[in-house]
Amino acid sequence: MAKENLKKKEVLQQEKINETVSKTEQFFNENKKTIYGIIIAILVIGFGILAYNQWILKPKQAEAMEQKYPAEAAFRAEQYELALNGDGNILGFKDIIDNYGTKGGKDIYLYAGICELQLGNFEEAVKDLKKYKGKDHILSARALACLGDAYVGLEDYRTAINYFEKAADLSDNVFSAAYLLKAGVAYEELGEDEKALACYNRINDTWPQSVEGYDIEKYISRIESKQ
Repeated sequence: MAKENLKKKEVLQQEKINETVSKTEQFFNENKKTIYGIIIAILVIGFGILAYNQWILKPKQAEAMEQKYPAEAAFRAEQYELALNGDGNILGFKDIIDNYGTKGGKDIYLYAGICELQLGNFEEAVKDLKKYKGKDHILSARALACLGDAYVGLEDYRTAINYFEKAADLSDNVFSAAYLLKAGVAYEELGEDEKALACYNRINDTWPQSVEGYDIEKYISRIESKQ
């Protein structure tokens, strides 16, 4: 009896399988033109993306990187005007952005923003630095700190502090001491000495061996002498 029930179950299962296969074949036969069209469209799109990456994007990226090297060299030499605007012989970061966007690397906006900052063009610096979308924590923290510097230049100390503190938290290393020092000085500009002292004490407690840590006592003493 048990064997018969098992055989019946197996027969029913096989019938269901056959029915499913039959429906699938029927659906395919009724819609094969559409299915083939979708497959061809996917292949065409895939080949188009591959062709674009291989024959357009990669050469453009290589060209952008080649144009970027002289501007980077000028930047390292602290020739910020040349690095930003070029001189007719080399392209500056502005020209590279206009011609290639970020094909020369996401850091192109960081370079341009720092140049604008060094040249005292604070509003332009803010625009460029906000476009930097790098994932490296150290560079991202530097971009935030440079935004803080730009807002200090614009005398918007509250916004500057926000960026300095974000930079310190993101960096979370010896560079954080420099960012916190900037935040502390900005707090002092706003007359918020207690918050400035908190920044200075954090440097003293966490990064006493940093460059900023060696001189931090004078900042702390300056605040404490007012109290």
